[in-house]
Amino acid sequence: MGLQTQLRRAIAVFRFAALGYPVLLGAFAFEALVRPVAAALLVVVLGGWTAVVSYRYTRRGYEERVVYADLAVTALAVAVSAWALAVSDGPVPISLGPWLAGVVLAWGAAWGRRSGAVAGGVIAVFGMVFRGGIGENTVNEAALLVLTGFTVGHLVRLGVEAEERTRRATERTAAAKERERLARDIHDSVLQVLALVQRRGNEIGGEAAELGRLAGRQEEALRALISSEAYQHPLDGRRDLRELVGRHAGESVTVAAPATPVRLPAATAREVAAAVASAVDNVRDHCPEGTRVWLLVEDDGEAVTVSVRDDGPGIAPGRLAEAAAEGRLGVAQSIEGRVRELGGTVTVVSGPGSGTEVEMRVPRPRTEGDADGDAHRGR
Repeated sequence: MGLQTQLRRAIAVFRFAALGYPVLLGAFAFEALVRPVAAALLVVVLGGWTAVVSYRYTRRGYEERVVYADLAVTALAVAVSAWALAVSDGPVPISLGPWLAGVVLAWGAAWGRRSGAVAGGVIAVFGMVFRGGIGENTVNEAALLVLTGFTVGHLVRLGVEAEERTRRATERTAAAKERERLARDIHDSVLQVLALVQRRGNEIGGEAAELGRLAGRQEEALRALISSEAYQHPLDGRRDLRELVGRHAGESVTVAAPATPVRLPAATAREVAAAVASAVDNVRDHCPEGTRVWLLVEDDGEAVTVSVRDDGPGIAPGRLAEAAAEGRLGVAQSIEGRVRELGGTVTVVSGPGSGTEVEMRVPRPRTEGDADGDAHRGR
């Protein structure tokens, strides 16, 4: 049961209990009431409305039309009470008292502190207009209503945020335990089998040696996966770019990166990694076998730069423009397009016989690491 559900039920109980205030005052001052029948009817109507709106809140949540109707009915009740609860021996009619706070609590719980304060102000204004103007009683009532709405809205907001953080922490804990279990199972079964295949393939030789070599590469990739940050922390919304780029490391690809994590929002890191992968694929597709590639990751705090350099034959001047005109958009879309959408730039330096260097520079998003938005509407 969430915080909002419990709060809606608590507000419903409060509203029914608060309805006893005008009932008791009316009972004690029954003989002084100018219109006792109207007072009794008003109490019955308020009791019915309290039952209806409390049921709707607890069963269906804070529906916008019901919340607005609740405020309208409460304001109308203030106006009617000035006539129905008038007493013969005093200038001020009996007040609905704490019952008025019910709608203020609902607005604050539903839409936040500003909305709660607004609802309190509306009810306070109606009280001043219909119950004797600006006086000590109405001013005190106005202050209490406005402060109640503001405070409850603020506390509910803090409570909902704390509940959300607790839920995310619980998810992370459960996910971490499950990943640890899977890692143990993989280590005890798949990794050992792959290691055995690699060892036996090397011993047998021939085609079995190639099979053993492939098994060894898969073993290394699987070990890297279960020890990677993405596997260990999948729910934090960020990824270490070193890890994504480092997957290209091999006999012909050398990767150099900072000693500390280069953490970016997950979507940004994936797009940069995809652009790097496209650049590496271009080398494999268009350069002779054995061409070496060097990947360099740099992080200066303001932006992240990834350079992909090779010692291939290079690109002839104007060849990239010709390829784009022919509809071959590997560089234009897969690399430049991705980086441009992230607000970054791509620089290609190449020449016949001098290799090619593709430098991708992506600024760090200013909103990186920001918390989730408020759970309430900003009213």
